[in-house]
Amino acid sequence: MDERTSEPAESRARSVVCSRCGATADDLPLAWTCSVENGTRLYFCGTCARDHIRSIESRLDSTWW
Repeated sequence: MDERTSEPAESRARSVVCSRCGATADDLPLAWTCSVENGTRLYFCGTCARDHIRSIESRLDSTWW
């Protein structure tokens, strides 16, 4: 019962791209935000997340901001 589930190999090896400004990172930084919109996972860099925090907390789709 002490089994650990590991992440899929593809999630560890890919870079992350901000869906708003296009900034990239080799690994998912702590300041980035993840959102699921229409079944698609979107990532936003720290700068874009801070600029649109009220819209994110209101759960507005990124197309509205």
